[in-house]
Amino acid sequence: MHWYALLVLAVAAERLAELAVARRNAARAFARAGVEHGRGHYPVMVVLHTGLLVSCLAETALADRPFRPALGGPMLVLVLLAQALRWWCVTTLGPYWNTRVIVAPGTRLVGAGPYRFLHHPNYVAVVVEIIALPLVHSAWLTAAVFTAANAMLLRVRIRCENTALATAVRA
Repeated sequence: MHWYALLVLAVAAERLAELAVARRNAARAFARAGVEHGRGHYPVMVVLHTGLLVSCLAETALADRPFRPALGGPMLVLVLLAQALRWWCVTTLGPYWNTRVIVAPGTRLVGAGPYRFLHHPNYVAVVVEIIALPLVHSAWLTAAVFTAANAMLLRVRIRCENTALATAVRA
């Protein structure tokens, strides 16, 4: 198997690990009377992230995209940094981190870890990954299409999350 396919599969495995953490944290939040917000956009997010991984492999194979070390090397570093930032977010938020927007009564905003510097550092990791992962192997079309789609999704997602958190913090 080509090394790039292994990289994409490793990212897929990381996503499955995220989903396991999210399921556990969702159960905890619902046990504390948590309320889910933005259910409608969640399936779109799943399709987008799954499609990204499939498209990375499809474009490199079908369009015979070459590996260009001058581009691929820095993009690989960005992919790895995005994973590190994502897991810093996961560990900082602990039981509050989720792939869904679930807010329990008494929720407070976190100001530690990467949240000291950014309001939505997990989304920075996602943006970097969506741009960089395809470009590791010159899949520029996948990078462009999924970056644009993700920008539209994040507008909805961040608005939903900010509204849900503002409501919970005021309560």
